Amino acid sequence: MEKREQMESEAKPFECEECGKRFKKNAGLSQHLRVHSREKPFDCEECGRSFKVNTHLFRHQKLHTSEKPFACKTCSRDFLDRQEFLKHQRMHTGHLPFDCDDCGKSFRGVNGLAEHQRIHSGAKPYSCPHCGKLFRRSSELTKHRRIHTGEKLYECSQCGKAFRQSSSLLEHQRIHTGERPYACGDCGKAFRGPSDLIKHRRIHSGLKPYECDKCGKAFRRSSGLSRHRRTHSGARRCECSECGRVFKRRSALQKHQPTHRE
Repeated sequence: MEKREQMESEAKPFECEECGKRFKKNAGLSQHLRVHSREKPFDCEECGRSFKVNTHLFRHQKLHTSEKPFACKTCSRDFLDRQEFLKHQRMHTGHLPFDCDDCGKSFRGVNGLAEHQRIHSGAKPYSCPHCGKLFRRSSELTKHRRIHTGEKLYECSQCGKAFRQSSSLLEHQRIHTGERPYACGDCGKAFRGPSDLIKHRRIHSGLKPYECDKCGKAFRRSSGLSRHRRTHSGARRCECSECGRVFKRRSALQKHQPTHRE
């Protein structure tokens, strides 16, 4: 491992002080540093959009000219640049030329490999400016920032409810369609989303991954653990509007309320 690191250090002498990523040339390091600084010095004269590197600007400018010179003969899809076109073709051929030295997993493109290698290195170069939380992928940071901004781009055409992520919208739409594509292999019960199926399977497996750090009691769901923790904190949130009596659990309050109607 040390020998390999030494060879990489010699082959790529320019190292990023922020995340440790190395580069063959200083120009590569300078370009990479813009990931951390968020500097985008290349502006499109047509629409004003900014980019970190001039090649991204050049590719973007083709959107304004509608020029897509690279056509896939298999599916007739057109592409702006040659690299994206070659990467797409590998979907049809199944060719995965970029291998991870750590685990051997292969990828169609160099960006996919670089992103994967952060699992091994632990590098998280994308930092949230609001809370400092770090992420391996820029897409993960983009989704996370919506928690702070409150931005909800994905709106349901049926009822108008909006969501931060497209996957949440897709799962919500199944309420309207009645679709339940995730079925339990043990009992056949079906669910709208994969997370619901994962929670349900714990009934069959007996798995209780949420453990109380006070007493060690374990629960299948995080909500169960949250309710349980109130028994230690003494928190009493549910108050009866008729008599003022307070309860630790809403279900207990609901059970109590009919006594006023008797």
